[in-house]
Amino acid sequence: MAGIVIGAVIVAQVMILLRPEPPRRPPEPEAPLVSVETVVAGSGPIPVFGSGTVRPRSEIDVAAEVGGKIVAVSPNLQSGGHVSLGEVLVRIDPANYENRVQQAQADVATQRVALLQAEEEAKIARTEYEQFRARESRRGDGSPPPSPLALREPQLQAAKAALARAEAQLRDAQLALARTEVTSPFDGRVRNESADVGRFVAPGESLGRIYASDVVEVVIPVSDGDAVLIPSLWSLQAGHDDRSVAAVVTMEYGDRSFSWEGYVDRAETALDEQSRTIDIVVRVPDPFSDGRPADGDSEVGTPPPLLVGQFVQVAIEGIEPEEYFVVPRRALRPGNEVWAIGADGRVTIVVVDVLQESDEKIYVIGDLADGQSVIVAGTNVATEGMEVRVNDAGVR
Repeated sequence: MAGIVIGAVIVAQVMILLRPEPPRRPPEPEAPLVSVETVVAGSGPIPVFGSGTVRPRSEIDVAAEVGGKIVAVSPNLQSGGHVSLGEVLVRIDPANYENRVQQAQADVATQRVALLQAEEEAKIARTEYEQFRARESRRGDGSPPPSPLALREPQLQAAKAALARAEAQLRDAQLALARTEVTSPFDGRVRNESADVGRFVAPGESLGRIYASDVVEVVIPVSDGDAVLIPSLWSLQAGHDDRSVAAVVTMEYGDRSFSWEGYVDRAETALDEQSRTIDIVVRVPDPFSDGRPADGDSEVGTPPPLLVGQFVQVAIEGIEPEEYFVVPRRALRPGNEVWAIGADGRVTIVVVDVLQESDEKIYVIGDLADGQSVIVAGTNVATEGMEVRVNDAGVR
C-alpha cells in the first residue's frame, strides 16, 4: 500500500516537471478603445427646427344674412368640397324680397313726383314774393323779409328728405334681395355643411364652415435661442408675402415623407406664459398641390396634399455664419465639450458654442477642423492629451 502511494507521488512530480510553459502574452494596453465620427465644416444657412399643426389661414361660418326657405344648394357645398371665390353656395327664396324691391321702387317714384311738385310750388312762391316786393317798392313802402313758410322752403326740404328715405329703403330692399344668394368669400374647402333644399333658415344661422385653400399656416414654438437664428424675424410684416426667410414643411404620410416649400410670415409678439417660447408662423402657399417626396423618390403613387390638422415638421433657413461645424450629437459632452483626436492620437478637449441642435447633429462654433475625428463612445472620462485607441469599425 505504501508503495502505491510513493509511486503516485513520484508520477505527480514527474508530470509537474514535464508540464508545458503557458504562453506569454503582452500586457493589455491601458489606452481605452473608442468609437469616433468626423466633423464636417458647415456651409449655407443653419436650420431652425420645429413642429406644429397645420391650420387654415382663414376659416369662417357660412351664414344666411336674411331669413327664408332654401331653394338651391351648390353641389360643392359638402364636406371636403372645393368652392371658388364668388360661387353661390346657397340660394334663399327671393320672392318676398323682390316684392319689397318693387314696393320700394314705387315709393321712390312717388316721392320724386312729390319733390317736383314741391320745387314748382317753391318757385311759384318765390315769384309771387318778388312781384309783391316790386309793387311795394314803387309805392315807397318797404317790404318785410319773406317767411320760409311763405317761400315753401320747409315743404321743399321735407320732400327731399322723403325722397332720400325712399331711396335708402330701396337700397335696403335691393341689398336684402342680393343677400338671398350666399356666396363664398374666397377659394376654399368645405369642412362641414348643414344646408338642405326646403329648409327654413333664420338670419345669422350657420349653413356650413369653409376655410381658405390658397395658404395654410403652421405655428411652431421656438426658444429665444432659436429665434435669434432666424434672420430679420422682427422686421417681417404679417401678410405681406415676404418670402425672404424660406422654410420646408414635411409631413408623414403612410411610411413616406412629403415636403412643401413655405416661408416665415411673422412672429407672435408675446411669449407663451407656460413654455416661455415664441410662436413663429410659417405659411405654405398652394397646400393642395402634390407634396414632393422628401427622399427624392418620384415613384410613390399619388402624393397627398398638405392636410389641415396634420402634425408636421418644419425646418427654417436660419442665419449663415462665416464658419461653423456640424458635429454628431453623441459627441457633445457636459459643459459643451467635444473630445477631438489630434494627429498624434491624443485627446484634445474643445469647448464649443452650440448654435443649434437636431436629433442627430449639432451646429457649433469652436476650434475644430473639417474631417477631424471626435469621440462618440467608448469612454466616459477624458483628459487633455490622453492617449486612445480608435475602433476602426466605428470610424464614420
